[in-house]
Amino acid sequence: MPRPTSDVAACEARATDADLADLRARLAAARLPEAETVRRAAPDPRRWDQGVPLADLVDVVNYWRTGYDWRAFEARLERIGQFRTTIDGLGIHFLHRRSARADATPLILTHGWPGSVAEFIDVVDELADPKDADAPAFHVVVPSLPGFGYSDKPATTGWGLEKIAAAWVELMGRLGYGRFVAHGGDWGGPITTVLGGRFPAHVLGIHTTTAQAPPGLTTDGLTATERSWTEETRDFWDGPRAAFAKQQATRPQTIGYSLVDSPVGLLAWILDKFAAWTDTEDSPFETISMDRFLDNVTLYWLTRTGASSARIYYESHLSLDPELRVDVPSAIVVYPRDIEKCPRPWARERYRRIVQWRSPETGGHFPSLEVPGYFVRDLQEGLAAVLAAARSAQ
Repeated sequence: MPRPTSDVAACEARATDADLADLRARLAAARLPEAETVRRAAPDPRRWDQGVPLADLVDVVNYWRTGYDWRAFEARLERIGQFRTTIDGLGIHFLHRRSARADATPLILTHGWPGSVAEFIDVVDELADPKDADAPAFHVVVPSLPGFGYSDKPATTGWGLEKIAAAWVELMGRLGYGRFVAHGGDWGGPITTVLGGRFPAHVLGIHTTTAQAPPGLTTDGLTATERSWTEETRDFWDGPRAAFAKQQATRPQTIGYSLVDSPVGLLAWILDKFAAWTDTEDSPFETISMDRFLDNVTLYWLTRTGASSARIYYESHLSLDPELRVDVPSAIVVYPRDIEKCPRPWARERYRRIVQWRSPETGGHFPSLEVPGYFVRDLQEGLAAVLAAARSAQ
């Protein structure tokens, strides 16, 4: 395997004590509104009809201020390994965990919004050095999207899906990975689709939780379940739950002032999505630890990326090339409580070699946090099928 280039440098991302003290002071001085006027006893998802309930927010704020340990998350990032490189003038931060296995395959994992590299820190070790010797092993690379986390904030327009995918190919090449597999969900899904469609010389195959069908397909011939998926997806994007995307696609700077200035505002903006998009009866903390959730939110806060991360919607919303086709082997999983669910007949119109298709009984938009055991097994098995198909085609 080629050696990595000198353009990559190890880095340490560490918040100052002053930044953490400022966060706690802002939380202590927060001005909160009155309680919502829709009040129901928990558990009941209707409690969230007007957004994050005041009592839930107060609980998380109090824990964030008095119990949460950011330094533990920083230590976890350091154990995995943090690096930076500059691509097209923009600094890109990424985690890199090499496997001890000689047969390991390079793998890039791409997060979305309102996620971050925090989504994957609990699955990286098992992907790199699985306990099951028969499971595939991977050299795992987890970049922070431009404008997210410790990556730089773009100062000009243009950092959309296509440019990010091209940057990922460059990044993997600098690490010595000329051929690799890719996974992504949320924004990572269309980015991974672009990787498979535009760069088959480098991408052996892909795995995604966010398959993107071409536009204009009909529901003729779909099963009742598949029709319901299309209706749920349409209702999501046409209804009030997608208001965040319209805001961030059209006025990211306006909402960005609140997200960068107020930790409580940032917390509520992200908590609202975690509550609505997870496979839970009421609260996202039924399946996701509050610590891991706050790792994610605190990363946004300390890096002041509320506005810059929102701009990915301005750059990329509805921008996936309708003519793009993916001919490399693809593994697709559709979780039951995800916000977009693509029927297999529709997916086949874009992904021409689907080698694994799964629709589990549990899980939502953040499966690596909600159902990490299943997520890892599905990813291992899906990419094993992808690699087998890639080898057979050679």
